Amino acid sequence: MSAKIKYTDEPMGRPTIVPDFLPAPEDLVFREEGVKVTLALSKRSVEFFKREATKHNTQYQRMIRRLLDAYAEHHAQSMSPRPGARPSTVVRARGSRRSA
Repeated sequence: MSAKIKYTDEPMGRPTIVPDFLPAPEDLVFREEGVKVTLALSKRSVEFFKREATKHNTQYQRMIRRLLDAYAEHHAQSMSPRPGARPSTVVRARGSRRSA
């Protein structure tokens, strides 16, 4: 970029003010509280996540955590009771029934 910019004194028209849409810096450092767990995964699954993490320049544990978070979020929404819905009935081992 060796060419110099030549400014002129021409009219710019009617400027438009754009509202601030960027998040505040403190909103960019959001980190959810974590809980350490011990979990045995299949070798095949771990190798898959490691390969994919390498391709996308990230950590495989982070990918697994995000996958589990997305799964839990999806099913938490679909499992919330609908207004006016009756409780489901759970069948126990010996055929006795109780309401959930």
